[in-house]
Amino acid sequence: MSAQVAQSALNVPHSRIRELAEIAMSMDGVYKLYFGESNLPTPDYIKRAAQKAMADGFTFYTENAGMPSTRKALARFYSEIHGVEIDPSTEIVVTCSGVQALNVGIRCLLDPGDEAIVLTPAWPNGSAIVQMANAVVKQIPHVLAGGRYTVDFDAIEAAVTPRTRMLLYTSPSNPLGWTASSDEQDRLLDFARRHGIWLMADEVYERLYYPDLPPKAKPPEKLTAPSILKKATRQDAVIVAQSFSKAYCMTGWRLGWLVARKDVAARATQLNEFIISHAPSFAQRAGETALLWGEAAVREMVVRLRENRDFCMSVLAKTKGVTLPKPEGAFYLFPKIEGVTDSFAFCKQLLMETNVGIAPGVAFGAGGEGSVRICYAAEKSILEQAMARLKLFIESRR
Repeated sequence: MSAQVAQSALNVPHSRIRELAEIAMSMDGVYKLYFGESNLPTPDYIKRAAQKAMADGFTFYTENAGMPSTRKALARFYSEIHGVEIDPSTEIVVTCSGVQALNVGIRCLLDPGDEAIVLTPAWPNGSAIVQMANAVVKQIPHVLAGGRYTVDFDAIEAAVTPRTRMLLYTSPSNPLGWTASSDEQDRLLDFARRHGIWLMADEVYERLYYPDLPPKAKPPEKLTAPSILKKATRQDAVIVAQSFSKAYCMTGWRLGWLVARKDVAARATQLNEFIISHAPSFAQRAGETALLWGEAAVREMVVRLRENRDFCMSVLAKTKGVTLPKPEGAFYLFPKIEGVTDSFAFCKQLLMETNVGIAPGVAFGAGGEGSVRICYAAEKSILEQAMARLKLFIESRR
């Protein structure tokens, strides 16, 4: 018998977002709304910081946990943005992207055969990483109640078994835009404490947040979605995965971080050596600059994204057969389209006939089928054309 690929690798499904994107990448003139990124380049001040870092000799190995200066910058970020004090030397690990933060964090928590509850629809990488650890995923869909998505607490209670080790959720959500309320955070933290399991929060989109403020109320100078770290003690079994990608237009830089209890942070630091060793030193320096000088750019981005969100929602509100709760954060719409039972086929046909590329809802796990994900981080001129074509396409199918 010939050598075989490991079954654990075969069990991980191909990303249906990437599957659709690969078709789109072979075409010309596609309106690219399928990936989770802005079409704006990284700001010049961040690029100049990386150039200067390379010129200054930041091209060598660093500590596995990341450079001390980068971890101190992240600790200042949490103090200033959330009023939370994090020890940069023992509770922060710099990673090569948010997905690597999820990877190393999950690898620290799960043994083969363990179970992880994942709130869905969600970016598929979290569930895939659980499977790569030879653990079992239990996906629990969000439910629609009172015009917004919320957590099905009865379902997550029913999903707990003696092998349950963690619960993973994303807030603000990719793809729903749902953002955990204060009450939901309290209940998630209580759930984890009562069952003695880890609570892992993907907070990559926390700076892209659009709360409904009272009329004429001035938004906070540093707007952010609430972090679970503000609720948790430093002894709680809580881990946060984060990234520079979204708020600072740094998707291609692959720079993120993990905040965790000291024992997990120490183990994640050790595992970093065997996964990526550390994030690139010059990228870390660029990240420090993004944290230091990026607030004005983040504010401008949030204003632009809110306008984009409202524009796209206004188009879909006039499209028959579409159900769409108002997203509270991130930069996605996740409309449910009446009559769609194969969202991948729907998105592929849309792409081939109109050159509009969006992501199929089935890619995001339980509760996703019948919906599609639209990234509204593109320029307004692109959104205007893409949304007009999408509206006509939906209406032509009725």
